Amino acid sequence: METDVVAIARAWIGTPYVHQASVKGAGCDCLGLLRGVWRELRGEEPEVPPAYSPDWAEASGRETLYTALARHLTEIDPAALAPGDVALFRMARHGPAKHCGIVASRDGALTLIHARQSRRVSEEPFSTFWKNRLAHGFRL
Repeated sequence: METDVVAIARAWIGTPYVHQASVKGAGCDCLGLLRGVWRELRGEEPEVPPAYSPDWAEASGRETLYTALARHLTEIDPAALAPGDVALFRMARHGPAKHCGIVASRDGALTLIHARQSRRVSEEPFSTFWKNRLAHGFRL
């Protein structure tokens, strides 16, 4: 299953960042990438996310993304992340977890496939920057 998840996620590389979108090649945000991978792998999405602003997490202070992922994925120890798993990050030390990506690997090293504001979907090393912000791990 993990190779299917990674292969599907890699097919989204190059998709422009578009807030709240989830259309391969046309636009997505980090959640939109995960939603698109889910649709290709499992079919219809289990729930429709509500509209959200770019600062939704800071405005509410709630763990909305964590709670939603926990409803539909299996939470795992972040130290056990493997290719095909979903990583959830806390971008501010004391803020809610608000960014997600799909773990992959290249040449034996973990990488992260994700959509970031003002960038296209990309695959980059799962660097210290990301490791220091890792809050939760999930398995599809």
